[in-house]
Amino acid sequence: MKEKYYKLSSELMPVISELVRKTMPLLIHENSTSVSKNHLYGSQFNADSIAKKDFRYFAKKLPPDESPSLVVALRIDESASMSAFGRLEAAKRAAIAVYEFCEQCKIPIIIYGDTADRSSLEQMSLYAYCDFVHLEQGDRFRLMNIQGRSNNRDGMSIRILAEKLLMAKEQTKLMISISDGQPKAMPDYSGDVAISDMQMVLKEYRRKGIAFLAAAIGQDKDTICDIYGKESFLDITDLRQLPVRLVKIIARYLSS
Repeated sequence: MKEKYYKLSSELMPVISELVRKTMPLLIHENSTSVSKNHLYGSQFNADSIAKKDFRYFAKKLPPDESPSLVVALRIDESASMSAFGRLEAAKRAAIAVYEFCEQCKIPIIIYGDTADRSSLEQMSLYAYCDFVHLEQGDRFRLMNIQGRSNNRDGMSIRILAEKLLMAKEQTKLMISISDGQPKAMPDYSGDVAISDMQMVLKEYRRKGIAFLAAAIGQDKDTICDIYGKESFLDITDLRQLPVRLVKIIARYLSS
């Protein structure tokens, strides 16, 4: 996994590093305008403290308490069709780019994959590659386990990740979904039923403050656009553009 990770990330890292360099100024805190009085030394002299005999005649600026408040969830469709036409490789490269960018910018990140119907007992399966609640050193290498598996029950997986985002203290919560097709799972989760379920889930969590972005990398782009809405839809015709476009979108949320 390490060998494959370094091979895939080698050409991405210079671009990511440049984006991080351009983004870092957005992470610099605003200068604080409030001060704390009654100090033995400081940058501001308070004449009104002279009457006191404790020598605490100075004030200091308080450290800024504003910091970038963004948390990102990356959800990856691991349906069997993702194995075709280089989509799986594109998803892995995108996961690498998002992970490395967020890690370097100190943005909390969770990356999960999901599939459905792997067995009669397993209605939906989630794969945790990286989770800000339980960070581990080998998280980045686990991304190489992303693979095409079976069907996809999108509504349930989006709901689970949305609940994770709601637990984060950060104010801006962004979920990015990479998918190559419309939802389909057994026994009847497809067509209008699945689309209606997804739209209901998206509406519920948008009301709770979560922003969604769907990166469509397959043939069902029109359906995905209808589900998420034009304002939350990213049409990826050239899969090579996916990693950088996602990172640029995350950087844009930092400046909003």
